[in-house]
Amino acid sequence: MRRPTKKVGRPGTKPEDPLRIAVLVPCFNEEKAVAQVIAGFRAALPAAAIYVYDNNSTDGTVVAARAAGAIVRSEAKQGKGHVVRRMFADVEADVYVLVDGDATYDAPSAPAMISDLIAHNRDMVVAARISQEDAAYRRGHRAGNRLLTGFVASVFGSRFTDILSGYRVFSRRFVKSFPVLSGGFEIETELTVHALELDLRVGEIATPYYARPVGSQSKLNTWRDGFRILWTIMRLYRSERPLNFFSGIAAFLAIASVGLAIPVIVTYLEIGLVPRLPTAVLATGMMLAAFLAFAAGLILDTVTRGRREVKLLAYLAQRGLEERRKTPRS
Repeated sequence: MRRPTKKVGRPGTKPEDPLRIAVLVPCFNEEKAVAQVIAGFRAALPAAAIYVYDNNSTDGTVVAARAAGAIVRSEAKQGKGHVVRRMFADVEADVYVLVDGDATYDAPSAPAMISDLIAHNRDMVVAARISQEDAAYRRGHRAGNRLLTGFVASVFGSRFTDILSGYRVFSRRFVKSFPVLSGGFEIETELTVHALELDLRVGEIATPYYARPVGSQSKLNTWRDGFRILWTIMRLYRSERPLNFFSGIAAFLAIASVGLAIPVIVTYLEIGLVPRLPTAVLATGMMLAAFLAFAAGLILDTVTRGRREVKLLAYLAQRGLEERRKTPRS
């Protein structure tokens, strides 16, 4: 009697390999908080690899991160956007958790965010902050966030209540196909708009938000960074919605041109002369500029569609979470 043949997979593989999780922590002078962040995520996600990327800190951030057991690397270009670009390029994982190193975000919420990402096959899950202390989420920051979130919702669609949250979970497919262009704190806005533009599957989970540890100082400047984020939104609106953007400019110029031309035309009909020649020339020039702006919008809209197709192809070239879970790694 023959013994049943035992099925053997590829050497070194399991029927279903666990997903690799990477926690990404960009840091600049977070000596007082980074160890607490690492300990929190080590407890919440014991199997995850925790990466701390130092961005030219002048305090003991690197020493504290190494002592807490994180994998420490560095990025020389100053700015959170530059750090995120380096993280996304360097780190290999299936699920990525991006969180600030200031100990204001809730590490125990990470498993629920990851579960939501996997269960619904999402590409990004954002932690919507719920302030636990008055000092955690200042009134000016909250008002600015509402204003910017409302603006993004009106332009790109309403799917988030907190577009400036620095606590997010991503699929590998999102991370490896996202072209990081921002250099500073406007990176969160860019991440949000990218997901909305490609109509990716996204989600949002409410999480607690705490004040910084004693002795830790925020790097966020309310007015400076707020204007930078607003400028980023306008820039993204121009590049992602060029027809709407330049049509608005064209409409403004055309209306102004007509307003200037009406008195000139009325005078011409009455006396047969154009006494205000400079006004007539200005009105004509503004109307020509309106036509040029509209033509530019049409041309750039075609270019944007092509660029969006390239982004979508780069996204589709990466395997999704379900496929990665079913395919064993060697």
